[in-house]
Amino acid sequence: MEVANELMVRGIVVGVFQENCWVIGSRQTGEAICIDPGDQPEEILALAKDMGVAIKYIANSHAHIDHILGVAGVARETGAKFLLHESDLTLLREGFASSAERFGFDPSDPPPDPQAFVTEGDVVEVAGVRLRAIETPGHTPGSMSYYADEGLLFSGDTLFRGSIGRTDFPGGDFDQEMSSICDKLLALPDETTVLPGHMQETSIGAERAANPFIQQWMAQRAR
Repeated sequence: MEVANELMVRGIVVGVFQENCWVIGSRQTGEAICIDPGDQPEEILALAKDMGVAIKYIANSHAHIDHILGVAGVARETGAKFLLHESDLTLLREGFASSAERFGFDPSDPPPDPQAFVTEGDVVEVAGVRLRAIETPGHTPGSMSYYADEGLLFSGDTLFRGSIGRTDFPGGDFDQEMSSICDKLLALPDETTVLPGHMQETSIGAERAANPFIQQWMAQRAR
C-alpha cells in the first residue's frame, strides 16, 4: 500500500493465530516502524528488506501472545526500540510463559521488557513516518491504537471489520472497550482506513454505519 509518495505500508499475516503485522516505512529515508510482530520474525524481516526499510521501532498494540511472539527476534536483528503501554507489562511478563505453555510455543525466547512506555498522545516517529498513540483499553488494560496523519488507523485488537476485540480474557472490559471505540476511534474522519490486528481492513465510516456492536452501544447511550 502506497499512501503517499513517501509512505509505504505493508502487512503480513503471521502465526497460527493469523495475526496482522504491519510495517510502515518511508520511501525517502528508509526508516520504518513495525506494529505487532506476532510471530515468524524472519518473514517480517524479509518483508522489511523487500520494502527497502530498516525497522527502528516496534510499537505493540497490546501484549497478548499472538502479537508478541516475534518481538524478540525482530528486536535482536534490528536493534529496534520496543514500545508498549505500561498497563500491559504484567501481561507481557507473566502472560507469555503461561500462554506459551498452554498453546505449545517455545518459552525460551520471551519478548524483552519495553525500552519505553507509550501513552495517550505520544508520537512514535522516525524520519518520514509519524504515528500518534491513542489509548484504547478494553481488550487489554494497555491496548493502544496508532493513527497516521495520512488517514490510517492501526487498531490492534480493539476494532475489527464488523466486530470488536474479545473482552472475556483476564483484564478485558467490554464497557471500557466500547467507550474507547465510540469516544476515541469514531472521532476520527470517516474516510480513515482501519488496519486491524486480524482479518481485513475496513474504515471508520463503514464501522460507524454497520458495526452491530457500535450500533447497539450507541443506541443504548442515546436512551
